[in-house]
Order: sequence, then structure tokens, then C-alpha cells
Amino acid sequence: MIAGLRDWLHRRRHPERFALLDELLGNQSLTREQLLDKQRADLASIVEFAAANCDFYAERLGHRIPQGDYLRGAVGADIPILTKDDVVRHRDALLVRGPARAGAQLGYTGGSTGQPLAFWWDTAKHELMRAGMMRSYMGSGWRPGQRIVNFWGARQDIRGGGLRQRYGAWVSGETTLAAREFDESQLARWAAFVQGYRPVLLQGYASILAELARFVIDARLIMPRSLRGVYSTAEVLTDEQRELMERAFGCKVFNQYGSREVPNIACECRLGNMHVFTDMVRLESVTLDGESDRLLVTSLTNRLMPMIRYDIGDSGRLRDGECSCGWTFPLMEMGMCRKNDLIRTRCGRSIHPSYFNGLLYGVAGILQYQWRQTTPDRLVLTLVAASPPDAEFVRRLDERIRREVDAGMALEVVCADAIPRTASGKHRFVIAGPAP
Repeated sequence: MIAGLRDWLHRRRHPERFALLDELLGNQSLTREQLLDKQRADLASIVEFAAANCDFYAERLGHRIPQGDYLRGAVGADIPILTKDDVVRHRDALLVRGPARAGAQLGYTGGSTGQPLAFWWDTAKHELMRAGMMRSYMGSGWRPGQRIVNFWGARQDIRGGGLRQRYGAWVSGETTLAAREFDESQLARWAAFVQGYRPVLLQGYASILAELARFVIDARLIMPRSLRGVYSTAEVLTDEQRELMERAFGCKVFNQYGSREVPNIACECRLGNMHVFTDMVRLESVTLDGESDRLLVTSLTNRLMPMIRYDIGDSGRLRDGECSCGWTFPLMEMGMCRKNDLIRTRCGRSIHPSYFNGLLYGVAGILQYQWRQTTPDRLVLTLVAASPPDAEFVRRLDERIRREVDAGMALEVVCADAIPRTASGKHRFVIAGPAP
């Protein structure tokens, strides 16, 4: 009854979100062929729109839009790849011209590949993102109005405690816990909260959820039977982490794939297959710079800041075949990407990589970065930047780390022309361990 009341109030508060959700759910009844036809039409539409309404694409594409190729599903060399460096350098030129600019706001992502990005978003993009997330959740059996606990670390996701924020959280049924750092006592508090709150879903970073699962198992705690799913996001989900979570929480783990700049790319179904949401994105797996299975994503819905053939920095491949879960969306497999380490202090605290992302949010001129904990009391920040950071920036950064992480933690900032990648070709932006 309470879930039904929350759902009713939520629908009244966010009618656009639920209209979009209904549309997305309707797409699930399309056949594979109908979905691909829709994707081709949406792709042609977004390319034409971008060339006509964005300075960046007007210059890059000009009059060379291969409409026929796009309608047939082919992508030719006339549609260049959008790199993260393009987004950093041409952010304002990627923003659509006209009245829509008035509602644009800047969002930030640390970048799972170590290149921080600022991107434009608005209410329409946010509402569609939320609708897409709700559709993913429904694959577990969750229904609007039922409770969700998010373990998240990005500061824009941690809301204040005002009356309006509390009411919004109650109506949506979602509670977000600040999960940027933890120790054993914090894990105990989180476990107790889940026991008392009795959510239907948990969602958060794979590393955080796995640590909580380990604590639950070691302490022999009983998690609520209300749990139907654990949604892992933003990081690589390993088999070991999945097994820990399913044993601790007594329900299935669902892997999600997306980013802040292009959300809702793919999600696992109840049978464990990863489906690409082709009504929202077009995904390609290509070979770039000698590295196979690089993922390029095109948002089919973002008309504020179009992102076409965007090199998201992750690896994966598309799969043939179909799934018997009921979703007709195509299948994919994720590669080993987004691998980063927890930073552990001398006093037993563990700091999630998202904390270090947040330290660089909004800092202009940084093209790439990497944090490395070389000893328990020493951090090295390597920057590839347009110009060296000034002494005041370094002083403030050092002061904040000593205040918020560990008073005995020393920071060294160094500049480099490039940051070496791993043997797999990936860039890790937070590493615990000395340089090789």
C-alpha cells in the first residue's frame, strides 16, 4: 500500500519521467527487426540534427552526411570518431545552438579511463536517464514505489537533508548513502541500515558492494528477504565480487553499463545476459590504434550535446544470438575495463576512487591524470595538462587530502607529457602500489 502511494505521488511529481518510462517499456514489445529499424532511423535523425544545429558537427561533417549509409546501418569514414580530447577541447561547440542552451548545466565525470570531462545536461536528459534506470530495475522484478538503497560517491548524487530533499527521497523510494570511504564500523552501520530499511534493490560501485557483502558474510548477518536484486555499476564486476554479493544478499546481481555523459547503454537481464538498449544508443565494437574491441557509443536521444561515435574508453564486443528472457535487445559482453583500486590509509579507512575524481571536478586544462599511492602515507598525482598547476592549487589539494583522508598523507604533483597505459591498453586513474 505504501509503495503504491509513493508510486502515485512520484508520477504526479515527475510526469515526464513516467511518460518516458512508458515509451521505453513499449519498445520492449518490438521485434529485433523493428528495434533495429528504429535504431537506424534514430541514428540518421541525430546525425542530421547535429550537423544542422551544433557548431562542432557543422564543421566536422559539413555536407558529407551519408544519409543512405546510415539508413542502411553502415557507418563510413565520413563520420569521424569523437574522442574524449574532442569533448574537453570543444565542449561549448558541441552544445546545441538556440533556446535549449538556456537550460543547459555542466555535469562532471572523473572518467573511468583517467580523463576528466565536463559535459552539458538538462532536465530532459536527466528525466530520460532516470526513466532508463527504472526500466533496467524492472528487469529484476522491482516496481516503481519500492525501495532502493544507492551506495554512491559522486558529490552531485549526495543530496542535502532539507525537507524538500527528504520528501523527494521518500516519494521516489530511494535513499543514497555517501560511499566514498569506509572502515569496519561504517560497513556495520550500512548493514544495519539495509536490515532496517528493507529495500528491494541495492545499487552502487562493485568494489563497495563487494566489501559490504564480505562484512555481512563474516559477521553472519541476515539480510532482508525483501531484496530482489543488486545492481553493480561504474566499475568492472568480477566473478568473485558477484559470488560474494549473491551469497551475502541472497538475490541476483545485475551488471549495468553506462556513463554520466551517455547513460543507460546496457544492462544484464534476469538470465545473466547483457543487453544493449538500442532504443537509446548505438554501440559499435571496433579496432583502434591496434586495440581490438574498443567501444564506440552514439546517443540517439541527446539533442542538447550530441555525441556520435564517441570513444568511451572501454572495451567489449557485440554478441550474436538472442535471449529467452523476453528482451529482444541485442547482446554484448564487457571487457576488463574501469579497473581502479581502493586507497587504504594507515588507520584502516578505505577511500573509493570517486573521492579522488571529485578533487579534480571543474579544474580546467587537465587532459589526463593518475593518482598512485606509492606507500601508505604518500600519494603521487601525475597530470597531463595544458600548463603546470600553480602552487596555490597544489597547496589547497594537499591541505584537503590531509584534512579529509589522512593527516599524515603527503602529496606530490608531477607533470608528464603522457601517462603509460596498462598491458591491455587501458588507463587506470587510481592505483594502489609503487610505480613499476
